[in-house]
Amino acid sequence: MWVLINAAWDIVLGILGAASLIIAKKPDAKALIDKLTPFQGWIGAVSFIWALWGVVNLILSLGWLAVAPISWILYLLEVLVCLVLGFLLGIGTIKTFVKEPKAVEKMDMMVKKLAPYQGILGIIAIIIGIISIPIYFIF
Repeated sequence: MWVLINAAWDIVLGILGAASLIIAKKPDAKALIDKLTPFQGWIGAVSFIWALWGVVNLILSLGWLAVAPISWILYLLEVLVCLVLGFLLGIGTIKTFVKEPKAVEKMDMMVKKLAPYQGILGIIAIIIGIISIPIYFIF
Protein backbone atom coordinates (compact mmCIF):
# COMPACT_ATOMS: atom_id res chain seq x y z
CA MET A 1 0.00 0.00 0.00
CA TRP A 2 2.83 2.43 0.85
CA VAL A 3 4.31 1.82 -2.58
CA LEU A 4 1.13 3.12 -4.22
CA ILE A 5 1.07 6.19 -1.97
CA ASN A 6 4.76 6.82 -2.74
CA ALA A 7 4.08 6.38 -6.45
CA ALA A 8 1.28 8.96 -6.38
CA TRP A 9 3.48 11.30 -4.31
CA ASP A 10 6.35 10.87 -6.80
CA ILE A 11 4.05 11.77 -9.67
CA VAL A 12 2.80 14.92 -7.91
CA LEU A 13 6.35 15.89 -6.92
CA GLY A 14 7.51 15.26 -10.47
CA ILE A 15 4.73 17.38 -11.93
CA LEU A 16 5.74 20.28 -9.69
CA GLY A 17 9.42 19.76 -10.47
CA ALA A 18 8.90 19.62 -14.21
CA ALA A 19 6.08 22.17 -14.33
CA SER A 20 7.82 24.49 -16.79
CA LEU A 21 8.67 21.59 -19.13
CA ILE A 22 5.13 20.21 -18.95
CA ILE A 23 3.50 23.59 -19.56
CA ALA A 24 5.83 24.20 -22.53
CA LYS A 25 4.61 20.95 -24.15
CA LYS A 26 0.99 21.07 -22.92
CA PRO A 27 -0.17 24.62 -22.12
CA ASP A 28 -3.59 23.33 -21.02
CA ALA A 29 -1.88 21.57 -18.08
CA LYS A 30 -1.17 24.95 -16.49
CA ALA A 31 -4.60 25.07 -14.82
CA LEU A 32 -3.98 21.75 -13.03
CA ILE A 33 -0.42 22.65 -12.06
CA ASP A 34 -1.59 26.02 -10.73
CA LYS A 35 -3.82 24.16 -8.26
CA LEU A 36 -0.77 22.35 -6.85
CA THR A 37 1.60 25.32 -6.82
CA PRO A 38 0.39 26.90 -3.53
CA PHE A 39 1.36 23.69 -1.75
CA GLN A 40 4.72 23.30 -3.50
CA GLY A 41 6.84 24.39 -0.53
CA TRP A 42 5.21 21.99 1.90
CA ILE A 43 5.14 19.14 -0.63
CA GLY A 44 8.86 19.70 -1.18
CA ALA A 45 9.68 19.94 2.52
CA VAL A 46 7.70 16.80 3.37
CA SER A 47 9.35 14.99 0.45
CA PHE A 48 12.78 16.01 1.70
CA ILE A 49 12.07 14.77 5.22
CA TRP A 50 10.47 11.58 3.90
CA ALA A 51 13.51 10.99 1.71
CA LEU A 52 15.82 11.40 4.71
CA TRP A 53 13.89 8.58 6.36
CA GLY A 54 14.20 6.70 3.06
CA VAL A 55 18.00 6.90 3.29
CA VAL A 56 17.85 5.26 6.71
CA ASN A 57 15.41 2.67 5.39
CA LEU A 58 17.67 1.93 2.40
CA ILE A 59 20.58 1.21 4.72
CA LEU A 60 18.41 -1.00 6.91
CA SER A 61 17.10 -2.90 3.89
CA LEU A 62 20.37 -3.68 2.14
CA GLY A 63 19.31 -7.33 2.28
CA TRP A 64 16.79 -6.58 -0.49
CA LEU A 65 19.67 -6.44 -2.93
CA ALA A 66 19.97 -10.23 -2.77
CA VAL A 67 16.23 -10.90 -2.87
CA ALA A 68 14.72 -8.07 -4.94
CA PRO A 69 17.47 -6.00 -6.55
CA ILE A 70 15.14 -4.22 -9.00
CA SER A 71 12.87 -3.04 -6.20
CA TRP A 72 15.81 -1.90 -4.08
CA ILE A 73 17.41 0.03 -6.95
CA LEU A 74 14.07 1.62 -7.84
CA TYR A 75 13.66 2.62 -4.19
CA LEU A 76 17.19 4.06 -4.19
CA LEU A 77 16.38 6.17 -7.26
CA GLU A 78 13.10 7.27 -5.70
CA VAL A 79 14.81 8.34 -2.48
CA LEU A 80 17.56 10.26 -4.28
CA VAL A 81 15.12 12.06 -6.58
CA CYS A 82 12.76 12.88 -3.69
CA LEU A 83 15.66 14.13 -1.61
CA VAL A 84 16.96 16.54 -4.25
CA LEU A 85 13.61 17.55 -5.72
CA GLY A 86 12.08 17.92 -2.27
CA PHE A 87 14.96 20.16 -1.27
CA LEU A 88 14.60 22.31 -4.39
CA LEU A 89 10.83 22.66 -4.14
CA GLY A 90 10.73 23.03 -0.38
CA ILE A 91 13.71 25.30 0.17
CA GLY A 92 11.55 28.31 1.01
CA THR A 93 9.65 26.36 3.64
CA ILE A 94 12.77 24.62 4.94
CA LYS A 95 14.55 27.97 5.38
CA THR A 96 11.83 29.19 7.74
CA PHE A 97 12.97 26.56 10.25
CA VAL A 98 16.69 27.31 9.92
CA LYS A 99 17.97 30.23 12.01
CA GLU A 100 21.71 29.95 11.28
CA PRO A 101 22.71 32.44 8.53
CA LYS A 102 25.65 30.29 7.36
CA ALA A 103 23.35 27.30 6.94
CA VAL A 104 20.93 29.40 4.87
CA GLU A 105 23.85 30.61 2.75
CA LYS A 106 24.96 27.01 2.15
CA MET A 107 21.41 26.05 1.20
CA ASP A 108 21.30 28.89 -1.32
CA MET A 109 24.59 27.70 -2.84
CA MET A 110 23.22 24.16 -3.05
CA VAL A 111 20.07 25.39 -4.77
CA LYS A 112 22.15 27.22 -7.38
CA LYS A 113 24.04 24.00 -8.14
CA LEU A 114 20.96 21.75 -8.28
CA ALA A 115 18.37 24.07 -9.88
CA PRO A 116 19.41 23.33 -13.49
CA TYR A 117 18.45 19.68 -12.94
CA GLN A 118 14.99 20.33 -11.50
CA GLY A 119 13.05 19.68 -14.73
CA ILE A 120 14.91 16.45 -15.48
CA LEU A 121 14.45 15.26 -11.89
CA GLY A 122 10.74 16.05 -12.17
CA ILE A 123 10.44 13.87 -15.28
CA ILE A 124 12.41 11.10 -13.55
CA ALA A 125 10.10 11.32 -10.51
CA ILE A 126 7.05 10.95 -12.75
CA ILE A 127 8.60 7.95 -14.50
CA ILE A 128 9.54 6.33 -11.18
CA GLY A 129 6.00 6.86 -9.90
CA ILE A 130 4.47 5.33 -13.02
CA ILE A 131 6.89 2.37 -13.04
CA SER A 132 6.36 1.70 -9.31
CA ILE A 133 2.67 0.92 -9.75
CA PRO A 134 2.96 -2.19 -11.95
CA ILE A 135 6.09 -3.34 -10.09
CA TYR A 136 4.05 -3.27 -6.88
CA PHE A 137 1.50 -5.65 -8.38
CA ILE A 138 4.08 -7.87 -10.11
CA PHE A 139 6.49 -8.30 -7.22
